[in-house]
Amino acid sequence: MSTPYPFTAIVGQDDLRLGLLLNAVSPAVGGVLVRGEKGTAKSTAVRALAALMPEVGVVTGCRFSCDPEAPDPACPDGPHEAAAGVSRPARTVELPVGASEDRLVGALDIERALSEGVKSFEPGLLADAHRGILYVDEVNLLHDHLVDLLLDAAAMGASYVEREGVSVRHAARFLLVGTMNPEEGELRPQLLDRFGLTVEVAASRETDLRVEVVRRRLAYDDDPVGFAARWAGEEAALRERITAARALLPRVVLGDGVLRQIAATCAAFEVDGMRADIVMARTATALAAWAGRDEVVEDDVRQAALLALPHRRRRNPFDAPGLDEEKLDDTLRDAADEEGGGDEDPDPDGPGGGVPPQGGGPDEGGTDGGGADEGGPGTEGREESGSGDAPAPGLGAGEQRPVRSGEPFRTKMLSVPGLGEGAAGRRSRARTEHGRTTGSRRPEGALTKLHLAATVQAAAPHQRARGRSGRGLVVRRDDLRQATREGREGNLVLFVVDASGSMAARRRMSAVKGAVMSLLLDAYQRRDKVGLVTFRGRDAEVALPPTSSVDAAAARLETLPTGGRTPLAAGLLKAHDVLRVERLRDPSRRALLVVVTDGRATGGVDPVALAARAGRLHASEGTASVVVDCESGIVRLGLAAQLARDLGGSAVTLDELRADSIAGLVKDITAAGRAA
Repeated sequence: MSTPYPFTAIVGQDDLRLGLLLNAVSPAVGGVLVRGEKGTAKSTAVRALAALMPEVGVVTGCRFSCDPEAPDPACPDGPHEAAAGVSRPARTVELPVGASEDRLVGALDIERALSEGVKSFEPGLLADAHRGILYVDEVNLLHDHLVDLLLDAAAMGASYVEREGVSVRHAARFLLVGTMNPEEGELRPQLLDRFGLTVEVAASRETDLRVEVVRRRLAYDDDPVGFAARWAGEEAALRERITAARALLPRVVLGDGVLRQIAATCAAFEVDGMRADIVMARTATALAAWAGRDEVVEDDVRQAALLALPHRRRRNPFDAPGLDEEKLDDTLRDAADEEGGGDEDPDPDGPGGGVPPQGGGPDEGGTDGGGADEGGPGTEGREESGSGDAPAPGLGAGEQRPVRSGEPFRTKMLSVPGLGEGAAGRRSRARTEHGRTTGSRRPEGALTKLHLAATVQAAAPHQRARGRSGRGLVVRRDDLRQATREGREGNLVLFVVDASGSMAARRRMSAVKGAVMSLLLDAYQRRDKVGLVTFRGRDAEVALPPTSSVDAAAARLETLPTGGRTPLAAGLLKAHDVLRVERLRDPSRRALLVVVTDGRATGGVDPVALAARAGRLHASEGTASVVVDCESGIVRLGLAAQLARDLGGSAVTLDELRADSIAGLVKDITAAGRAA
């Protein structure tokens, strides 16, 4: 067994270490989500925490780690008789991104259950993690249904396996830790809320700290055992402090005044539901116990808010996590004044000095999207390179400052036709492990979803030959049938955005960006990958390679300058190259091409014909596509509709894209070859 890196040897990352230690003191806090860039000791800290956890007593031979002093009466290996049990270190169980549902919750032997009536259950990772740590690296890449199962078990303290009338329940209480890199995609707000705390980590920009990180890491790599021995004293002291805090925790008093501050803070920051209030209360109590106090004070509430609220304030993936600390201090003072009668003037500097900020920083709050004006009357008519604005510093001739996007709106669902087999999502029809049952087949490997009626039908004709004499059905392996199910998949949505002069009128470009932002938000909710290709001037570029991070695409779109000619063919050909590579990387993920343009093509020899040929190239390969027609004005040329016909897809206007428009409820994309 390898020697873990000592927890006390980690340099910096105070918020990360505090969040983990508070959950070690009080697992009821609800776990911690660690967000940060790669190479910031996220995984190292989680694995190091296991060595600090107190040993646990378990019933000898119990696969579910029952406590010998209070065994679970519903334990599948029980009932357990009173016994001394044995002690062992707390486990750290890692859930891989590619894990199946059976690996997570466990699996029933369906054949024995049907033929013998025996609940033969093979425990999963949730059972292994009971009374220990369950660590999910890259939790944002885990399938949604697995995250739901995981968080439900963490909230209820138990795991339930229900399958074809056979059920198993076992205890599953663990310290849940998830780590993620936001650049690889965000978690849905509903799932973010299920984590008790969140911390943001980043590499230090201080030279001395970075030097010390490298020095310690090299020393550990050269001699892990010797390095760990040098930190053994600090590790033992921290372990004793965790044990003492756990013992003190039940005696910590949470006064009415503190509860009022907690409730006022959650209300002031408009968090949804009551989970934030409860988590803040538990976190403040754990902070008091960690400090050796038997009463919660205002500083505990402030620190609890910085750990428990930032991720609960996000309404969509484009909102940056963080908390306005000045507003937090004002809220705490106001709540304290109400409790105390408000006789004294509040301290303008506020309480809680010296508490390190959680997230945010000097850049918190975002930028103004380039500071572009929204324009005035008459700007819609400016076309091509002549917009009337002088080029901004750093921009070439004919280019304009980036225009802020319009307000996002709910879009119609754009789907890929046919039946796919891609990653689970919410966009297009697909064969999936979860969804409505549409038929049955013989299992190709391990049986995961039994089709009971088809299994009984397959076994029934052979009962006499198999010598059936009792009431039970004689079932053989060949009789088992796997249910085939239809659900939804996520797609690759590749945006091809016209940023040329013909789109550069400020009001129009603002509306176009607002439409693309709306489609990006829809892609986030439907668990798609997204990519962004832009074209203007003389060429096209891949502004964002396909990724699961829709907020990265939104950031690129906001800073997109406009101006110049309209190389439509170059944009379509660049998109073709991107899709060709992605088909090799992930053949099962189907693509949806979304071209946002007014259909004009300029520059070079016969640009319109070149664009038509590029469109027919996509059509010949069966790429599902839609053209968002951005043409405005009284006189319309219908060029975007012609491009849609070349692509073998459909065209929608900006108005028709809205879900509340009267142009129809759902706009299905017509695959190449099916166009009229």
